[in-house]
Amino acid sequence: MILLAAALAAASPAEPADAAPAADTVAPAANKAAPAEPPTRSAAAERVTAWVAGTGDNHGHPYIIVDKPAARVYLFDKTGKPLREAPVLIGRAIGDEATPAIGRKSLSEIGPAEKTTPAGRYLARFGRAVGHPVLWVDYATSVALHTIPPANKEHRRARMLSPQIDDNRITFGCINVPEAFYKAVGPRFRKDGGYVYVLPDVKPLETVFPMLAVYRPPGAADLAATPR
Repeated sequence: MILLAAALAAASPAEPADAAPAADTVAPAANKAAPAEPPTRSAAAERVTAWVAGTGDNHGHPYIIVDKPAARVYLFDKTGKPLREAPVLIGRAIGDEATPAIGRKSLSEIGPAEKTTPAGRYLARFGRAVGHPVLWVDYATSVALHTIPPANKEHRRARMLSPQIDDNRITFGCINVPEAFYKAVGPRFRKDGGYVYVLPDVKPLETVFPMLAVYRPPGAADLAATPR
């Protein structure tokens, strides 16, 4: 995965804010119609969003929620205000763990089942990968958030546009986002970083985010205490 960043070059032309990038001319699902309306957040994404905002789990940092099952990504400022959302490309394989020492493997050594985007809560910071800036989500496993590498053969731009979620599973584990989304992340994460919450494919939310199990939204405690 770390070698994937070597393919990153100069930024591609800016795209319309929060819109999916233009599709390639030939690709799976290239002729499929896009959804008429932007999708709403999944129940899991709503729970994590409410928990982070309600508890201040982000500790005054901006944060990103990556909803792997829905193939969507959400950007929030340090106060919890939603700023942007967009489609996202994630690891080809379904799974929530990274293979031990995968960060030291070359791309050619990574097997199909190892191409996962690990779930969890990460303090992410900008850094460089073979000379190019990326947002390192988990440096130890070489998982970074960045735009689509220009030199790719998987028609990633078309996959990002596709309404079929399975098309969004294509990377070695890194998180690919549209140019406009990435540009919005830069000024907010550049100085002190921020948190990235990657929702699981298989594991229960409470296993990945243990504090979520004890969180009660405002009003829930009052309702539970009401005499019957």
